[in-house]
Amino acid sequence: CLPHLAVVYMFVSTGIFSNLKTPSMSSPPLDLVVTVLYSVVPPVVNPFIYSMRNKELMDSLKKLMTGFF
Repeated sequence: CLPHLAVVYMFVSTGIFSNLKTPSMSSPPLDLVVTVLYSVVPPVVNPFIYSMRNKELMDSLKKLMTGFF
């Protein structure tokens, strides 16, 4: 459930930000950042979010993190 909420949150938050920003805030670089966040980041992050549901992957990530610290 949490991975689904994370993906939905990314889509909704960038969509709301792009639609609710004032015209005075509108600038080409900001529009580009919002566009990239809305269209590129969720599909790229999606496999990582859904792989966190895999217990074997989570166990190996914990081993990796505790090995470095």
